[in-house]
Order: sequence, then structure tokens, then C-alpha cells
Amino acid sequence: MTTPAANLVGLDRAGLAQVLAGLDVPERQRAMRVRQLWRWIYNRGVVDFAQMTDIGKPLRAALERSHVVARPQVATALTSTDGTRKWLLRQDDGSEIETVHIPDDDRGALCMSSQVGCTLTCRFCHTGTQRLVRNLGPAEIVGQLMLARDALGEWPTPTGGRMISTIVMMGMGEPLYNYDNVAAALGIIMDMDGLAFSRRSITLSTSGVVPMMARCGEELRVNLAVSLHAVRDELRDELVPLNRKYPIAELLEACRRYPAANNARRITFEYVMLKDVNDSLADARELVRLIRDIPAKVNLIPFNPWPGAPYECSSGNQIRRFAEVVNDAGYSAPVRTPRGRDIMAACGQLKSASQKQRRSLTAAVAG
Repeated sequence: MTTPAANLVGLDRAGLAQVLAGLDVPERQRAMRVRQLWRWIYNRGVVDFAQMTDIGKPLRAALERSHVVARPQVATALTSTDGTRKWLLRQDDGSEIETVHIPDDDRGALCMSSQVGCTLTCRFCHTGTQRLVRNLGPAEIVGQLMLARDALGEWPTPTGGRMISTIVMMGMGEPLYNYDNVAAALGIIMDMDGLAFSRRSITLSTSGVVPMMARCGEELRVNLAVSLHAVRDELRDELVPLNRKYPIAELLEACRRYPAANNARRITFEYVMLKDVNDSLADARELVRLIRDIPAKVNLIPFNPWPGAPYECSSGNQIRRFAEVVNDAGYSAPVRTPRGRDIMAACGQLKSASQKQRRSLTAAVAG
């Protein structure tokens, strides 16, 4: 049985150096060859070794025999009427994840997944109805960004305006339960000689894995978003079951200590608006009290429906009144405009089986 070629995507500089050592590249040449490979793979997006013209033919041939520069396989690509794009990506083992690009004029956000399925069972979230299959590796995380750049024609890495200007680790899965792989992937993504995303342009979303939050802030120093969604433990226990392990007071104390938080880089609290559940003005006032002294903003998210969902979205008027209470207390409380609802790509709708429920949609060809 033939051993599949190893993928260079997802390897950091030390990993590439090990590959070159295994191919008998002299030690004195390795640093230069690593720089060359790095720029071809992560800056230019090249997948064909033959195009890596400043690397000698014998080494290119050796790399081609043993390695590939591969992307995830696109199982389905959908485009919303609002321009949002969703890719169902199939991994080598047949498991599937979803990645979403949300355009905004001359820029855009890429929502990336960290797990196949999800560790958590948040009741309002469609992804949470799918059991965790496994963690994604660095190649599978970085590969989502590279695939999106392929589809958008955004190679080499732009030095100016970008159609993918921000990355949000808000797709399938809980990033802090796959911290090592997420950190390795973000390390590659933040390298300025390659994919070149600054930590200020990356947001990691957590449901509140308190023990990992400080490490994330110290090591990655990316922006933090916290899925709060309730101001009382008894309700958050229901909406976000992780709260039973790390209750609200403990979570907010971890937010206060988050190393990267300051007035210029505020923690974002995500708050999904559920009719007659968490949307009263008393809830809004308690929210303001809870987050006092935290550099923060509150994203109010109209609930995005999915088949069998147990909740309804709050009315537009109630959402506006809720926002006014938070704004009047001095906190920014923008209401997130739902994007990609028609292709099940909006917040809380991602699920790798969702394409089965949307067979009437026309699949677009990626690229």
C-alpha cells in the first residue's frame, strides 16, 4: 500500500527544516531553503513545486516525490444573495467542516473552524447539535485560509487592501479545547513573511474555557470574544452548559485579567437575542453591571433560526431597546446584521450536515 505524501501546509519553519534534513539538504543551506519554501507556500500560495523556480531542480524533484502542498477538498461551495460564501471542506479522513467568508465592501472576515463538530452543546447553536468528532490539526486550520484565498484570487499576500482582512475563530468547535493546534496554526498565519495577519486582525471566540484564557492572552495576544448570552447562572447553565463548570463570575474575572485587553483592544461579549428568554431590559441592566471595569463592547446577535431550533429571535424593537440600555452605560452595543442566512452560514447555523437540508440551493464552483 502506497504511503500518502506528507503535506507541507501547516508546518512551521522548524518543521520545514526537518523535512529538508530528511532530504539530506546540507545544514548550511537549510535556513535559506526554508525561507524560499515559506514564501512560495504561504506568501505566494503556490502548490506546484515546479513553479518554485529559485529552488534547484534536484531538491524540487525530491520534494515532489515525498510531499505535497495541499488544500482541503471542497465538497460544496455556496454563495448567499448577500455575497457571503460558505465552503463545506472534506478532510483526508472524510470528516467535514465549514468555513465562511463574509464580505464588507473592499474587505471581509473569514470565519474558521477549529474542530470537526463541537465539544459543547449550546442550545441555541446548530453546530452544538453535532457531536465532536475530533480536533483539527494545524494544516486543516491554515488550509481553510489558503483555500479561501484560492477562491478569492488573493495571492500573493496583498500588502494593501484585502478581501480577507480579518480572521475570526468562530466556526465549528471551541478553539481553547484545541489550543495547541490552534496556536500552531495562528503562529503560521501571523508570520509577516507569509500569510501576514497581525494579531490585531484575529479574534478568537470562546464559550468560556477559563483555565486557557490567560495562556491565550499571554502567548497569542489575539483579540478575545466571549460567548456570554445570559446574565444569570441558572439561564447560562441551560444556554451554555460549560457555565456549570466555569460560572459567570469566574468567567468575567478571567476577562478582567486577560493580558491583551485594554481600551484600544476591548473584549467582545457575544450576546444572542432570544425572545422572552434573555432580552429584557432588566437583563440589559444586569449585563452592564456585570461587565463594569472591563474594556469591552457587546455584540448583539439576532438569533439565526435553524430546523428544530427551540428559540425565536427577539423583535427588532426589543433588540433596539436592549442596545440603548447598554449604549447609555457607555458600552458600544452594535447589532450584528445577519449574513448568509439563506445558505445556513450565519452565526450559530454552521453544521457540516447542513447542506443536506439545503438541497435546493445551487452549489457554486469554488475558485
